[in-house]
Amino acid sequence: MVQYNIQENQQLRIFGPFFATMLLTIVVWVYMYIRRIHFISSMNLRPEQLIRPGELARISPPAVSNPSDNLKNLFEVPVLFYALAIYLYITKQVDTTYVVAAWIFFVFRVLHSSIHCTFNAIYLRFYCYLFSCLALFLMLFRAVLIHCFS
Repeated sequence: MVQYNIQENQQLRIFGPFFATMLLTIVVWVYMYIRRIHFISSMNLRPEQLIRPGELARISPPAVSNPSDNLKNLFEVPVLFYALAIYLYITKQVDTTYVVAAWIFFVFRVLHSSIHCTFNAIYLRFYCYLFSCLALFLMLFRAVLIHCFS
């Protein structure tokens, strides 16, 4: 019985970075709306002025449009991370290597979002994106190898 609890706790550790990444998405979402609402109210824009798709993005400065672009980005590569984390949990493959790589993925996603939503240094943002993807690809490659050869 004790062995099962230890193994189950090991498996549950993948959900730390999983839910942290979800929280990051919510934080960026709230930040985006704060920036948008402030912009719309400071420009005295009326709703009918924004009826055409893409109009807000067209007239928004980067400080308003970048958080929106980042939110879209959080529904791209992180979706693969969520799927992989669930797969690892269901197949009981979670170990320290996966958990560390998942936290690395999360940390670099936080850095990427922080840069994208504020000062937007393109090269720095790119490297954060790259390192987060490398952590994810390490996890994915390892999972595929284990799946194929076990």
